[in-house]
Amino acid sequence: MVRVFGLTGGIASGKSTVGKRFASRRVPVIDADQVARQVVEPGTEGLAAVVEAFGSGVLQPSGELDRKALAALVFVDGERRATLNAILHPRIAGATHEAIARLAEQGEPLVCYEAALLIENGLADAFRPLVVVAASGDEQLRRTRQRDGATEEEARARLAAQMPLADKVKQADFIIQNDGPLAELLRLADDVLDQVIDRVGAPAERYRLGL
Repeated sequence: MVRVFGLTGGIASGKSTVGKRFASRRVPVIDADQVARQVVEPGTEGLAAVVEAFGSGVLQPSGELDRKALAALVFVDGERRATLNAILHPRIAGATHEAIARLAEQGEPLVCYEAALLIENGLADAFRPLVVVAASGDEQLRRTRQRDGATEEEARARLAAQMPLADKVKQADFIIQNDGPLAELLRLADDVLDQVIDRVGAPAERYRLGL
């Protein structure tokens, strides 16, 4: 039987880095962002629904989704964000369940589901234990501006569009506080993964560091 645990965090908290660390230790990671891209690839029903809701201005000349143009519309408008979520979330959920089923058939005992909006979508209890990666607000702001080339106003708008990290932390089984250097984040990620493995009874040797 496969056990699926959750990984989430706020924007620029370091969640993706933790997910990559878990993957480097042979834990299959289903990344909701990647799944979200797949369900709006050219020719999909998902992309057609997005264009119908937001217009052809969210398409690149190649016919692919212009994610930056779409983000500019939804980050500052809660109603439009809700419309997008209603289009994407059922499709993401379906594709995620299919991916989990494939991994179960392959005999994987442990899978990580990584999603920024896991708690917001009411899925916290479906993916226990839940790991939350947190960082201070100042650090999130700095990283967002550096990573995305965003202005301070744009970065603050993106932070404001998400659930406060403090609220996510309250629902966590394990917390990784990421305000330090990368080496410290990786050490904390390893420690938490070891605890997850122990809690769910997964075979520790399979995921031993250094294999």
